[in-house]
Parts: sequence; C-alpha cells; structure tokens
Amino acid sequence: MDVKAAPNGVATIEDRILRITGYYGYYPGYSSQKSASRSSVTRCKPGANCPITRSGISRQLSPLSVAEDSAAPILELQSRSPSGICRHSRVERQIRSGEEGTQTHTENNSQENQAQTRCQSCTSTFLKVVWGFLIILSVSSSWVGTTQIVKITYKNFDYPFFMTWFSTNWNIMFFPVYYSGHLATAQEKQSPIKKFRECSRIFGEDGLTLKLFLKRTAPFSILWTLTNYLYLLALKKLTATDVSALFCCNKAFVFLLSWIVLKDRFMGVRIVAAIMAITGIVMMAYADGFHGDSIIGVAYAVGSASTSALYKVLFKMFLGSANFGEAAHFVSTLGFFNLIFISFTPIILYFTKVEYWSPFSAVPWGYLCGVAGLWLAFNILVNVGVVLTYPILISIGTVLSVPGNAAVDLLKHEVIFSVVRLGATIIICTGFLLMLLPEEWDEITLRFINSLKEKKSEDHVEDITDSSVHTRSRSRANGTVSIPLA
Repeated sequence: MDVKAAPNGVATIEDRILRITGYYGYYPGYSSQKSASRSSVTRCKPGANCPITRSGISRQLSPLSVAEDSAAPILELQSRSPSGICRHSRVERQIRSGEEGTQTHTENNSQENQAQTRCQSCTSTFLKVVWGFLIILSVSSSWVGTTQIVKITYKNFDYPFFMTWFSTNWNIMFFPVYYSGHLATAQEKQSPIKKFRECSRIFGEDGLTLKLFLKRTAPFSILWTLTNYLYLLALKKLTATDVSALFCCNKAFVFLLSWIVLKDRFMGVRIVAAIMAITGIVMMAYADGFHGDSIIGVAYAVGSASTSALYKVLFKMFLGSANFGEAAHFVSTLGFFNLIFISFTPIILYFTKVEYWSPFSAVPWGYLCGVAGLWLAFNILVNVGVVLTYPILISIGTVLSVPGNAAVDLLKHEVIFSVVRLGATIIICTGFLLMLLPEEWDEITLRFINSLKEKKSEDHVEDITDSSVHTRSRSRANGTVSIPLA
C-alpha cells in the first residue's frame, strides 16, 4: 500500500525510518523505487516474456552511489533466472580459480624441484663422504702394509734396489685394471686400442710416440725409482713410524718448489708448515744424538720426500692435470720403461755382488709380491680416490699411516718412542695438516665467524621479541599496558 508524500518530501514510513537511522545509500524515494523494482521483477516468471528489460533496471538503480553501482551487476546476476544470465560470473570465477590453480601448481612444482635438487646434492655428498671414509682406510692400510712387509722382508732378503725394480714392474698392470673397470661401468664400451689412444693424449695431441716416450718418461721413471729406493733404504736404518713421518714432509717440499718454480700463490700458513716440517726433521736427527745410522736414515727419508715432491712439480709443469685414464696410462708407461731400460741396473748390482743372493730359491717371492701388490693398490687407490671423493681425504689417509705404523711398531716390534721422536712426529704431522688448508681458508674462516655472529644476534633479537610479547600479554591480562625498554 502506497502512502502519499509528506510535506517534508518523505514519501513513505519506510523512507522516514531509513532517513532517521542513516541507512547507507539512502536518498528520498528509495523505498518507492525499490518496491517498484521488486514488483517488476516478481511479476516476471521464468521462461516468460518480461516487459521490463535489464537496461531498465540498471537505469532505475543509476542514482545509487559508486560503490553500490559497482556491486549491483553481481547482485543482479546472482538473482536472475537459470536461463544463462549468470554464466559471465561463473566464467570469471573459473578463470580466477584456474589462474590461482596454475600459480599454486607452479609453486608446488618449483618447491618439489628444489627439494629433489637438495636431496640429490645431499645424496651425492653423503656418497662422497662414505667413499672418502673407505678410501682413507684403504690408503692408510695399504701404505702401512707396504712399510711393514718391507721391514719383515729385510730379515731374509736385504736388497732394496731389486725390491724397487720388481715392484715398479707391477705398474704395467695399472692400465689393464683401469680398462677392466671401464668395461664394468661404462655404458658405451670402447676397444682397448681406442681407449689406449684416447688416454695417450696426456703426452700431446699426437699421442705417444717413441720420441715422447723417451723424452717424457725417462726423467719421471728415474724420479719414481729414486723415491722408492731411498724410502726402502731409510727403512733399513729407522723404524717404520719415523720413515713414514719424514716422508710426509714431501707436502712442504711441494709447496716450496711450486712457489719458487711454478710461481704459485704465497701463503703464510704454508710457510709455517714448511718450517714445522724442517724442525721435525732436525729433531728426528737429533733424537739419537746425531750418530751414524740416525743421520743416514733421516737423510734417506728426506731425500725420498724431496724426489717425490720434484716428481709432482715436474708432472704439473710438463703434463698438467690428468684424469683417471690418463694417469693409469702414464703409470703403466713408467712400468714399461722400467722393465726395458732399468732392468740392467739390478743385473749389474748382482754381478758386482752389491746385491748378490744365492740360490734363487732363497728369494722370498711371497713377500716381494705382497710389497709390489700393496704398492700398486696404493697408487690405484690414490688415483681412484680423486675421482670418487674429495682429494683432501687422500692426503688425510696418507698422514694416518703414521699412527698406523706407530701402533704396529709399538704392539708387534715393541719399539719404545723417545719424547724427542714423538714430538718430532707430531710436529711433522701438524705441518702436513696445515698444508691441506685451502688457499681461501682465511676468508672462509672470517665468513664462518660472521655468520655465527649474525645467527647469535638474530637469536638475541628473537628472544627479546618473545620476552616483550610475553610481557605485553601478561600486562593485558592484568589490565595494564607496559612498554619494554630497548
């Protein structure tokens, strides 16, 4: 029922109520237009022809505010009949939900890829650490076994050069062992000749020629033989622990030669390590009062470490770095050179009775094969370890041979270590470990310390924030507000 307009311009009682309550969007005549629109909408039945169009309704609602005008089409589309008028809003909802689903799917995929990458990196690191642990034990065990078997062999067969020559000949088997591993692991298998030619690129682009065989192999073969021969001579004069500790000085000699010859980066910590190695050598020589056997044994061991360092520096200078196959090829080539050109040396020593034995049945072939096999295993493990794990772990395996030999000497041979020898051994091993520090060790250490400081400061700020939140919650519970001081 319509009410006549009042003198103040309010047409109905509903308009008066809306004006008094301050309804949002109220204007005079709002209720009359709303009732007209309701009557016009309710008169239209679904499927019937409606005399009032959508444009008419929108024109009637045009005096509304901007905020209500923007919301009106959504309200209209939701109140229309199911004849297809609400399709636009449904399409918009589907598009929005599709975009949100695509973004969510992309974020989920990126998170899954990051998780897979982290998992793969963690798995590879874990495998490297496991392989490194096994190779450390294998390297130290093979080196300790070689040294101890040599000491046992000396009881019945005291001929170090023949032992050196016999053990070096076993290097010929290095490349066949490598090729067997290639056949077992590679997906695309190559013939032995093709693989041999591929690995011979360490000598140059033309491969291995007779000229390069003599020019490049001869000096390295001589240094290899001298290193092993002097090491065995030192074992005749000193204990296995002393010789293995003195041989660890080769790391310091490599640094000094690389700094002088190759112009490598100068590092103060490595200079300190070299000084410690020299100090350990002097203390080792002084341990027995500078008498004959001690001085000669120390000289042999230091000479072995020096020739080993010279071998490594010259290899880096002339041949550079080599992968596992190239290293296997080169070591096998050294074995061939030793068999062909150095075989006359033990023959000369035999007939000059410098290293003379008789009869041939007295030769302990079992011990000699054990020394040669362990020496070959040590060389293979060193080169395999560089491929499978971190190179620093190989060096740690080498230095662990010192306490390994000390344990065997103490338990089996009942060797009594003097305080001077023990101190010299500790100093040399400490210098060896200092040599293993990377070139950027100081920057890495500073970064690590700064990260720890930042982490502590963040934890401190979080603790302060938590305490302030706790204080505020307690003050609110008590009905008061307290502001914590900074």
